[in-house]
Amino acid sequence: MLALYVFLGGSLGLIIVSARSFTSPFLYGLPRFIAFEAVLGLVVLNSPAWLVQPFSLLQLISWVMLLDAAYLVIHAIWALRHHGQPNPAIPDTSRVALEKTTRLVTIGPYQCIRHPMYASLLWLAWGIFLKQPTVMAALLGILTSVALYITATWEEKQNLEIFGDEYLAYMRRTKRFIPYVV
Repeated sequence: MLALYVFLGGSLGLIIVSARSFTSPFLYGLPRFIAFEAVLGLVVLNSPAWLVQPFSLLQLISWVMLLDAAYLVIHAIWALRHHGQPNPAIPDTSRVALEKTTRLVTIGPYQCIRHPMYASLLWLAWGIFLKQPTVMAALLGILTSVALYITATWEEKQNLEIFGDEYLAYMRRTKRFIPYVV
């Protein structure tokens, strides 16, 4: 029962944080919300197994993925803040202030991949999945992956409108989530 309350409370928080992004349903806010909900579901589902057999191979791989996810998102946020020149005055209410960059960021994790924050969510989701691999956890991992793929492709369309040919050239030399792969 506690797990249900945690999920519902977390969902309410995500709805409050994501509400502005729902104002434009054709942008990436809705699939991104679904990805966050799926990750929340994974956390609630697999939290009892987080410290069971902490030195098993799956647990060790999981912790490496979770730490990599944390490093990647922190580094990506730093790069956006310091090199993207965010302008909170941009009147797009579907984006949070950090996303309102005025300069294309191509340093740090953005050198190799276009969506390091979404990549970190993928690492997070699949790292949590490894805590206790079940069919339900796999379905939530797949839902996260599909939602983030949709989010990224929709965001890329928006970035092409904002940054034009510069973003198109950037797309040609980088991958979406995993350097040199995809």
